[in-house]
Amino acid sequence: MTFADAPTLQHAAVRLERLDQSHREDLAAAVRPGELWRTWYTAIPSPEGMAADIDRRRAEHAAGRVAPWAVIDTSTGTAVGVTTYLNLDQTHRRLEIGSTWLARRAQGTAINPATKLLLLRRAFDELGCLAVEFRTHWHNHQSRAAIARLGAKQDGVLRSHRILPDGSVRDTVVFSILHAEWPAVRAGLVARLPPAEEWQ
Repeated sequence: MTFADAPTLQHAAVRLERLDQSHREDLAAAVRPGELWRTWYTAIPSPEGMAADIDRRRAEHAAGRVAPWAVIDTSTGTAVGVTTYLNLDQTHRRLEIGSTWLARRAQGTAINPATKLLLLRRAFDELGCLAVEFRTHWHNHQSRAAIARLGAKQDGVLRSHRILPDGSVRDTVVFSILHAEWPAVRAGLVARLPPAEEWQ
């Protein structure tokens, strides 16, 4: 078992499947409402760029640098987003959950907490991680609030961290959850899911 493996992960609310081109049409449809790819502080592919983005993630996966999943809404069987393990550091037992986006209709539902429950459960309980990181743009207040709501602690801000395609410079906010904090984070996530949401 390596950090770059991407097995199917299942919960009643969501299924995470290894990303491939079979998800392209669903994902292209998922970004159209609200034209999510136009949000300046995120990197969400356009419908026309979805195939290339999937190929890029799959190439990174083949090289052992990431583990990419399509996020499947089990109520419809359709892909509504993407999430990834990246910055894999198996030696020091750390990884980042990132490069994540969800269709507008999936935001604010059980899909995101169930997804994080699956990913964190694998990271801590199966892979033995000591810490899991989350990183986001300083101006992505929605993402920062969602990460904090998980129970992650803010480690700091990497100022002038990255130059974005539009030429703007990103300050990156870094959060993490430690292994010792995982039981409380898990309890918080479970409490956010309807009682009927059982592991499958």
